Amino acid sequence: MNIKKITIGADHAGYLLKEKVIAHLQERGIEVIDVGTNSPDSCHYPDFAHAVCKQVQDGTSELGILICGTGIGMSMAANKHRGIRAAVCSDTFSARLTRMHNNANVLCFGERVVGMGLALDLVDSFIDAEFEGGKHQTRVNMITAIEESESQK
Repeated sequence: MNIKKITIGADHAGYLLKEKVIAHLQERGIEVIDVGTNSPDSCHYPDFAHAVCKQVQDGTSELGILICGTGIGMSMAANKHRGIRAAVCSDTFSARLTRMHNNANVLCFGERVVGMGLALDLVDSFIDAEFEGGKHQTRVNMITAIEESESQK
């Protein structure tokens, strides 16, 4: 899969790294939609998780990237959205395998956890990996079934 468009968002704790990731993606020829934040001023991460996930849900972007202090809050907020499979990663093996085995569509990480070099490697590992399907599709379908059954309550 050749990724053409990614939506990215960050709160104040991920703002500086978001700017570096955007430049890296653009150097790779990937169109980037930046939903903010646009400064290091304190703000609320769920707003940006929601904005990124809506664009992945409606097909505006193929994938999303969310950055906060640790990536944890962003992933919690993102995974509340139907059809979103967000993963917090701080190593390239996990970033690659979450796409290959879980068909993750949103990568989350923390500016306070990973440095710039590792962050760019995480992004590359995530977007360059392809979902393998097969037995993994069965498992993704099981996750979707849980999601759907819980939304009926």
